[in-house]
Amino acid sequence: MNAIFTDASFQNMINVANKYGVSTNAVTDLTQRLMSSNGSMAQFNIPELGGGGQWMQGGMTMVGDMFNNNLKYLVDGLCVDLSNLIHQGAIQYKPLPKTENGQGGFSGNWWGDLGFPNSTGSQNGTSYAIFNDIHRLAIKENGKVTVFDTLDNNIGGVGQQQGGNYSVTFTSQYGNVNLGSLPIVSGSDSVQESQPIQNNEVQNNVVENIVAPVIDAPIQAVNNNSAFEEDIFVKIEKLAGLKDKGILSVEEFENKKSDLLNRL
Repeated sequence: MNAIFTDASFQNMINVANKYGVSTNAVTDLTQRLMSSNGSMAQFNIPELGGGGQWMQGGMTMVGDMFNNNLKYLVDGLCVDLSNLIHQGAIQYKPLPKTENGQGGFSGNWWGDLGFPNSTGSQNGTSYAIFNDIHRLAIKENGKVTVFDTLDNNIGGVGQQQGGNYSVTFTSQYGNVNLGSLPIVSGSDSVQESQPIQNNEVQNNVVENIVAPVIDAPIQAVNNNSAFEEDIFVKIEKLAGLKDKGILSVEEFENKKSDLLNRL
């Protein structure tokens, strides 16, 4: 089912997930199966609920581990609570947006090669497409498409934003999603062009900051030899700390230590 739940519906689903100690993703998946039968039955394959299983209103519960009564009680409790919410109208889908020909559905792949979205829509001139399966969110505003990495957010609600860069706001199992905290995959002028520093570059910079002042700089006459020697040993201690943290290998540590000791 490629549709999105209302914000209130998604909050009700989060409450059920918290009640039974299961993930919001599992409850969302189970709810979608129940919605297709108006809450009367569900056939599912959810790893967190034992894999393949089936539930039918009136008492029939089947799970992959047929002798696991605790799992049966869990699935039955989840389905009963979710079914009741569906019957009460407390869990509902938002209407699908209209396409150019006036029919409900998806109006085109403006989001590029991300595949088929879990849901899409448009509010206040902003279009969005949600891809929970691949952890992506595409937003189109003023003809410009920005794709976000949603991390571990399972987006299940969309509302109207009051202020901010976009006119819509999104809700996940953690509450409102702060778009400013999500990594931008493509399509934003704010994406940093600089490449990340590689680990070996970080290591070299750290080591050089410690060793260079002693090894590379010419040693001038030192009035206080004991102070100079003490400084050498301080450097060695710092290098040992880097070795203990795995930043330097044993061989690198020994080479740097020898260089320092040769200055004494």
